[in-house]
Amino acid sequence: MTKNLHYQQQGSGADIILIHGLFGSLENLNMVAKGLKDNYRVTNIDVRNHGLSFHKNAMSYQELAQDVIELMARINIERAHILGHSMGGKIAMQLALDHSEKIDKLIIADIAPVAYPPHHTQIIEGLQNIKLDDISNRKDADNQLSPYVDDIGVRQFLLRNLVAKDGKFNFKCNLDNIQQCYPQIMAANQGKQAFKGETLFIKGGNSNYITTEHRDIIQALFPNSRAKIIQGTGHWLHAEKTTVFNKIVNEYLNL
Repeated sequence: MTKNLHYQQQGSGADIILIHGLFGSLENLNMVAKGLKDNYRVTNIDVRNHGLSFHKNAMSYQELAQDVIELMARINIERAHILGHSMGGKIAMQLALDHSEKIDKLIIADIAPVAYPPHHTQIIEGLQNIKLDDISNRKDADNQLSPYVDDIGVRQFLLRNLVAKDGKFNFKCNLDNIQQCYPQIMAANQGKQAFKGETLFIKGGNSNYITTEHRDIIQALFPNSRAKIIQGTGHWLHAEKTTVFNKIVNEYLNL
């Protein structure tokens, strides 16, 4: 299998690259892409082990960032704005720390450059325990997943990874690789030097992914950063209040 990232591109203008979070795919940020494509050339990517991108049992943020750098070279993007949500935000931050010369403005949605305690163990276990041979539709899969994941919205998001081919369901994402690389995914960003470029952190008002305890490390790694809070949203702020999110992004890019 080719080791190139799968991507979709739309619009024209200055380049912006969108990077989704864990268990997601480029579809998760389609509503953000729609809000940007009139003014920007938007490249929406599938991270390795996700969507239609290649599978590899290694997911350090340096490697995930390098995947994006290689894609930029392949499709002739010299510099770009970068927007990442959750795990995608950590990839975006690593890109800026390792390859600052390739980054214009950086936008990080509801994640900090810190190590997080494991909190997807139940989700991974639930997905791995779905008996794919026994399901004929998503409802069957949902019934098997519900003992592990209470929130129906989260289950619906996770089950977008299911694809049917010749009457048989499989996962687009590589669950085994994600499970084995999970400590890497929870790790903090590491940078030899700070990213001096303009950076915006957008936090969900009801989310605890960015806290006041993270302020010092954010400031140390991203000294030219500012923050916006979208009240009444959780970790999925871009999906919960897409219009508000897109307005903040466009206004920031136009500064």
